[in-house]
Amino acid sequence: MSGGLYRSANAGPGGDAPPDDGATLISVRAADQAIAEPPGTGPEPAGDPGAEAGRGSAAGNSAMMAIGSLVSRGTGFLRTAVIAAALGGGLVGDAYTTAQFFPGMIYELLLGGILTSVVIPVLVRRRKTDADRGEAYTQRLLTLAVLTLGATTLLAVLAAPLLGMIYTSDGSTRGLLTALSYLMLPMMFFSGLSAMLSGVLNTRGHFAAPMWAPILNNLVVIGTAGLYILVFGAELIRPSQMTPARVLVIGGGTLLGIVVQSLGLWPALRKVGFRWRWRFDFRALGLRELGRLGGWMFCYVAVSQVGVIVLLRLLSQANAEGNVAGAMIYNNVYLLMMMAHGIVAVSIITALMPRMSAAAADGRMHDLAADLSRGTRMTTAVLAPIAVCYAVLAQPIATTLFNRGAFTRENATATSLVLLVAALALVPFAISQLFTFAFYALPDTKTPALINIPVVLLRVAVQVGVFLAFAAEFTASGLMVGNALSYVAAAVLSAVLLRPRIGRIGLREIMTSFGKVLVAALVAGVAGLAVVSLIFGGGGAADAGGGRNLVALVAGGIVICGVYGAVALALRLREVTDVVAMVRRKIGR
Repeated sequence: MSGGLYRSANAGPGGDAPPDDGATLISVRAADQAIAEPPGTGPEPAGDPGAEAGRGSAAGNSAMMAIGSLVSRGTGFLRTAVIAAALGGGLVGDAYTTAQFFPGMIYELLLGGILTSVVIPVLVRRRKTDADRGEAYTQRLLTLAVLTLGATTLLAVLAAPLLGMIYTSDGSTRGLLTALSYLMLPMMFFSGLSAMLSGVLNTRGHFAAPMWAPILNNLVVIGTAGLYILVFGAELIRPSQMTPARVLVIGGGTLLGIVVQSLGLWPALRKVGFRWRWRFDFRALGLRELGRLGGWMFCYVAVSQVGVIVLLRLLSQANAEGNVAGAMIYNNVYLLMMMAHGIVAVSIITALMPRMSAAAADGRMHDLAADLSRGTRMTTAVLAPIAVCYAVLAQPIATTLFNRGAFTRENATATSLVLLVAALALVPFAISQLFTFAFYALPDTKTPALINIPVVLLRVAVQVGVFLAFAAEFTASGLMVGNALSYVAAAVLSAVLLRPRIGRIGLREIMTSFGKVLVAALVAGVAGLAVVSLIFGGGGAADAGGGRNLVALVAGGIVICGVYGAVALALRLREVTDVVAMVRRKIGR
């Protein structure tokens, strides 16, 4: 249901795309298992090679994962900013963004959603039931994955020109897109390999390497973009000016990043006692069971990819001349939205998922509904001030973060318009994801997949309508409008279909909380606008220097969050008062 482009693991909890997720749709039983049995808490027989690696306090592992997530998100965002400075927000940047998306799209279809919702739970079960702790089963599965990913990657590279025709209507960009795709499509093989190896480590209680390896990826790509700027300069150029050397540096460096990420996992595999061995007796995998379990998740991902194809085509047609917001600008804004969602909403989902899963397993649907209600109110209350900051401070944010190198002031202004609309989509997206995970807790992957069909159809209809009705410079913002409406629809449909299964979720309490959040957000927004107006005087943020925009960003953010918190406390918004009480208890200790 995400409606976004960025699918690398570096934006997600583990580092790049993809998100997301985040936008990343991490599901179901895998996340539940990993959280419900943190390292050192599950049964681990004596003599198991991975036992020592898996031991440790839950608090220590949680702290390590939190730090890793923050560093990963920070380096992932720096990666995005440096790439934007090197390539700019025009046609070259759009071609790079689209080429980077190809391997993520194919990987998601093959493995992405199925990995966390099906493969990891099966590995966990085999590790507990098989005499060899699931060693042979894991080796068979890795062998099959490597062969499948290898064959698909080869076919994808051969089909690179066809992919270019599908995803862009601009002939001047298609040649560059194809050239970059030849270098970047092999990323799907290493992305899949990295994900599988991370899954093996997680099922053996090792979370450090999967959390930190994507940071290596980010650092390599940051270095690549820096090298590109050093050798070729940072200026906005046309696709025809992208020489083979430029393509080789930026495309090859991006591929090298995911290769390094994959290699970074091998020492950890040896540490937990896993040894690679080719096994071709695939009948022992129970492929029919894997296919049955993963079918609905595949449907979910496939429908979502149709929406993304339409989105990329519309962005390509709107930005045919390279002077309005295209794929890179849209994707940068989507990443900002996913960062807020990942830090706040994913943390809440992570905390609630094992509780909801346990309640569903025990038939305590009232408790599941209570947790869902609590998560909805908490997510809204915490994300609202961030959404206000995105809306009120859109221009200072875009200018401060992106306006350098080949990313021009005009690109920054176009970014701010998209970010303004994305602010409206942030909370609905988070709520829709929370409701999706409520289905996964039941467990149920079929209903979210079926809900996704009308949701994507609605999104595509709105986006095409906006494209036809408005000028090209409003296309990217209009696509965000389609996202926002589809997220609302997804949340409403999910709530309606959940009601017969889990009972009332406290709609009156939720709406009361929403009302208080809205009042606090409006007051904070007015205060933020006053600060911004005072700093910029009669001029606009787009014409101001970077220093003044940075001051406006910092001062405006402090005022918005401070005023929001004060009003929320005055209104006795329970979710905010609970956080304040928790902080006071911590300080008191």
